[in-house]
Order: sequence, then C-alpha cells, then structure tokens
Amino acid sequence: MPANAPTDAPPHAAPLALERFLPYRLNVIATTVSNALARIYAERFGITIPQWRIVATLGQFETRTARDIAAHAVMHKSTVSRAVAALAERGIVERRPNVEDMREELLALTREGRGIYEAVAPEALAFERAVFTGLTDAERETLFGLIDRLDARMRSLAPDLDPADASEVAR
Repeated sequence: MPANAPTDAPPHAAPLALERFLPYRLNVIATTVSNALARIYAERFGITIPQWRIVATLGQFETRTARDIAAHAVMHKSTVSRAVAALAERGIVERRPNVEDMREELLALTREGRGIYEAVAPEALAFERAVFTGLTDAERETLFGLIDRLDARMRSLAPDLDPADASEVAR
C-alpha cells in the first residue's frame, strides 16, 4: 500500500460516478434549468441570471436590502452588489436609504423594473409548467417535498453557512 493511501478506505472502493452523485446531479439540473430560463429574460430584456433573481425577489417581496436578497437567492453579496449597481444604472431598481440602519439601502423595482417582472413572470411560470410536463400533480408535490427535506437537512449539516456567502466556498 502506498504511504499516502488512506487507511480507512475500504479495499476496492467503488469509484465516484458523478452521474449518480447527488451534489453533482443537483448542480447540473439547477444550471441547466437556470440557463434555459435565462434565455427568456436575457434576450428580451438584456438582464443576467443574478439580475433576474434580484428582479424576481423584488417583484415578490416589493422592498428588500441587498443582504436579504443575497440570502433569499443564495448569491454572494458581491454578486448581488454588482447586479444591483447595473440594474440601478439602467433604471430598473431604485435605492433608498434605510432609516433603521443607515449602513444599508432599501431596494425596490422602478416602474420599468416592475414592467419587466410582470412581463417575465408569466413566461417563467409557463417555462416551469413545461419542465413539469410528464409529471403528475402528486409527483410534483413529492418532488417539492423532497427538495424541502433535502434543504432542511443541508441547513442542519451546515448551520453556520451563511447562504449569502455560500458561493464563496466554490471559488
């Protein structure tokens, strides 16, 4: 046995098969779905995936801070900051001082931003329906239930992991 071989590895351990490795499969499907959906808003409105996540979050919640958005969309704070700056420059997002915490800004969609959200949201929902074609209502509910359970389990395995810093680990 080589000197650097792990001593606790079982003899003839099966190799890691990525196509059967859950973290890999989840990442591949998430990336594929996200990139396919991005075609809808990128071509029509020239916005990126992080920018769409900000628009969608603000469309859902009206007003949020960059920190809130980073946690909700599981994006690194610097990614959110760059995307917010670009959206503000284009007049899609407005920034207001947060009187409760002057270190933060409150973010909201402008009229143009609300228009983008209202134009894309129905198409995003139609895209989701197309993704689910072939699954029964019960299968969709089971899938979301399993995703919720996996999410809760991951949060219990890494309770100190700040979602807004999660993408930093991969860098």
